[in-house]
Amino acid sequence: MSGDLIVGLDSSTQSTKAVAWTRGGEAVAEGRAPIPMATPAPGFAEQDIEDWWRAACTSLHELTSAVEPARIAGLAISNQRETVAFVDEDLKATRPAIVWLDERAIDEIPLLTAAFGAERLHATSGKPPDITPVVYRLSWLRRHEPEALKAAGILDVHGFLTGRLTGRPTASWTSADPFGLFDIEAKTWSEAVLAQLDLSENRFAALAQPGSRIGAVNPAAARETGLLPGTPVFAAGGDGQCAGLGVDAVRRGIVYLNLGTAIITGAWSPTPRIGCAWRTMTSPTGQGYFLEGCQRAGAFFVNWFVDTFAGGRDDPGVFARLEAAATAIPVGSEGVTVCPYLSGVMDPHWNPKARAGFLGLGAGHGIGHLYRASLEALTLETARCVAAMADDGLAPERILAVGGGANSALWVQMIADATGLPIVLSESLEASSLGAAMSAAVGLGWFVDFAAAAETMSRSGITVAPDPAARAAWDSLSGRQAAAYHASLPKR
Repeated sequence: MSGDLIVGLDSSTQSTKAVAWTRGGEAVAEGRAPIPMATPAPGFAEQDIEDWWRAACTSLHELTSAVEPARIAGLAISNQRETVAFVDEDLKATRPAIVWLDERAIDEIPLLTAAFGAERLHATSGKPPDITPVVYRLSWLRRHEPEALKAAGILDVHGFLTGRLTGRPTASWTSADPFGLFDIEAKTWSEAVLAQLDLSENRFAALAQPGSRIGAVNPAAARETGLLPGTPVFAAGGDGQCAGLGVDAVRRGIVYLNLGTAIITGAWSPTPRIGCAWRTMTSPTGQGYFLEGCQRAGAFFVNWFVDTFAGGRDDPGVFARLEAAATAIPVGSEGVTVCPYLSGVMDPHWNPKARAGFLGLGAGHGIGHLYRASLEALTLETARCVAAMADDGLAPERILAVGGGANSALWVQMIADATGLPIVLSESLEASSLGAAMSAAVGLGWFVDFAAAAETMSRSGITVAPDPAARAAWDSLSGRQAAAYHASLPKR
């Protein structure tokens, strides 16, 4: 097709966004639709896959009402990761999809790792033992709902949506990878891990390299979405990796930092480095790997704190007051430390049962101390992750920051000071959609490779320099703050 626009369809946890991009990286139109989530039991999180499809159709219809469908040269999908659907031969649900937030398999982790081998599973999948990968939920279903695993298809969101669009469910390397069933070096579904679960590869989506053409919009999907039949569909993948690509962070020397609901700290590596300070993901370009630290409760922790202790986010001045109070307090919050593991911890402890705590409180401390100490905890988790990557041979030179938390000048300066690295604030909005669009642009031949696409289509803003004089105070605080994890553990 000869259109001048490409669509990045971002199917995230709470909503779907369809954005039309020019080859220069300008967003010219978009459509949006919500995706509901059910919690049928404590710790359970599920979605109806028909809501994924309805949200995709609604957002694409909004988009195609704003731009002529003939202008759309191709489409690619970024998707919420570690969420799994169970479907029949007609791509209809056989049970609700289980969302990445689900915690039902928390006690399955030691059982599966004991049976398969924790180090072996980590080396194969790149994922340390953790509640997030789908493999543990499949193991749980094998024990508790074996009928669910008889579904004709066990699909990620990318696989399901491409199946509905083209008639053939296809996962990209980066959308399959977070399942924990994917061999990150061979770029295939792992026969050994599947055998452990008594599953076969033909139950899962076909695999495709990012940027490759995987099909075209069929007539039925065209009627439901407003796209033209025959519109090419290209492989993109996991929203976290797509966002890193969207801000041009998938290259040497760059640390990608998403200060969102969860905090993602990512760095590109040419080889699949395995470590406890990150999970090893396949790169959104298909070349190399993405080392990804993750704090499950990032900006979520900040918002929870404000809503619980500071009067709530409905007050338009609450953040300005808290930032002003925290700015007047020196590094170390005058003795207050925070363990920020409100919903468990991924790197470096990989303990889904960990919980948060405030330590060192005295009568002279106020809400500003608690707020600053919270930001310090999240900052130092990031700084230690970056330091571990550097110790393992990577050479980070600067940080590229995105997400709502990047709007806090105080927090951004803290991270620059604690890491000793300059922070470049990205101006690329809807980074996951943009990264998916870059995949389509490469697949269409608009660019010779992903590096050229990202250089042309991404946008960078101001740079925040670190204060060298502050580094010693941050290094001193880091050990005390890290010890808050051990102090918060329940005593046996």
